[in-house]
Amino acid sequence: MAKKTKTAKLKYQTGFGNYFEMEALNSALPQGRNSPQKVSYGLYAEQFSGSAFTMAQNENERSWLYRIRPSVLHSEFKPLSSKTKSLENAVATPNQMRWSPLASPSKQTDFIDGMIPWVFNGSSENQTGCTVYLYACNSSMKNRYFYNSDGEFLIVPQMGALHLRTEMGELHCAPGEITVIPRGLKFQVLLLDNEARGYICENHGKNFRLPDLGPIGANGLANPRDFLYPVAAYEDKKGSFELITKFASELWSAKIDHSPLNVVAWHGNYAPYKYDLARYNVMNTVSFDHADPSIFTVLTSPSYQPGMANVDFVIFPPRWSVAENTFRPPYYHRNIMSEFMGLIHGTYDAKEKGFVPGGSSLHNCMSAHGPEAEVFEKASQADLKPAYMANTLAIMFESRYAFKVTSSAMNSKSLQKDYIKCWQGLKSHFKKKR
Repeated sequence: MAKKTKTAKLKYQTGFGNYFEMEALNSALPQGRNSPQKVSYGLYAEQFSGSAFTMAQNENERSWLYRIRPSVLHSEFKPLSSKTKSLENAVATPNQMRWSPLASPSKQTDFIDGMIPWVFNGSSENQTGCTVYLYACNSSMKNRYFYNSDGEFLIVPQMGALHLRTEMGELHCAPGEITVIPRGLKFQVLLLDNEARGYICENHGKNFRLPDLGPIGANGLANPRDFLYPVAAYEDKKGSFELITKFASELWSAKIDHSPLNVVAWHGNYAPYKYDLARYNVMNTVSFDHADPSIFTVLTSPSYQPGMANVDFVIFPPRWSVAENTFRPPYYHRNIMSEFMGLIHGTYDAKEKGFVPGGSSLHNCMSAHGPEAEVFEKASQADLKPAYMANTLAIMFESRYAFKVTSSAMNSKSLQKDYIKCWQGLKSHFKKKR
């Protein structure tokens, strides 16, 4: 196991989507106006918008940043390298696919270099769909900063804790937690362990929000008060640094002679946040049959068709299984939505072999999937007593758009080419008489 590094405990503010006021120095926030002629401490005022100016008031997302130097101060961006080479020959396939975990890097690799585009759909230019990355890294970002123009980042660590330093403050994110970095926010990733591995969903569509609860009522699933936002912190440092951006699926690099993490104060509702998945309040059946997997939705990015998500972030966490006279693992199904899954720890109840922590699977639109043959036989004969499923945490990015598989994923040594064999042992139990 990787050795952990001790870090100072960070302070956070709570409440999903709240309007916050944060300052690292007393009276740094202007009172009564957003962009006064002169800002306290000689700071620059800068608005950071995550939605169109003309969006409805309840959907408008923006923050005002008060910083030592404005964001425009850097050299010209030049092409760095292409993350899209593996996208060009991508394939949309009806075949069920599964991968083992990524191998640890053989050379020094930071978070940005360790991101590999795995599957994607939609278009960042058209602001639809998402791109799913796997990441594996063994070093912190040094003298490098990054922001993503193509979408917000939902980061899901599977191994190794991360320390995320952003313009608006600092966050820790360990396995079992998630962090969302807004589109356009500059940040830097430091490792708190010797190496780190996990999943990223780059959301090109509407920003993630909490799902509507409908008949569930006011309480349940992810509670807004459990989402944590960073307190303002700034870095006033000169030097020789690199600012990297992802723009229209390509990486660009500019030189910058100061740290861009120089925001002394901010107020608004467009900011990074983290969430501990252990705080998720699971809703499930207490009588018979299955609730649809949508009951496990943590965050949703709605599409322009009501009821069909651009992308949902779903988890299958520890929970009681108590359904009577019911086949308890996930049933066999075909779905209009496409599903990309990962496993943080433990065992997923539909796949006891082959689907391991750090691994992933893809079941595209209408591609049949469900329990492997041995799981079906076992679950069909099980004594249906209440059971607590303790050792499990699986995640899913579910989208209305079919995923294309990148050449990196298709040609990866981790691709399990025999995945489909897990169902070949299913046999007919049909009898004309009951």
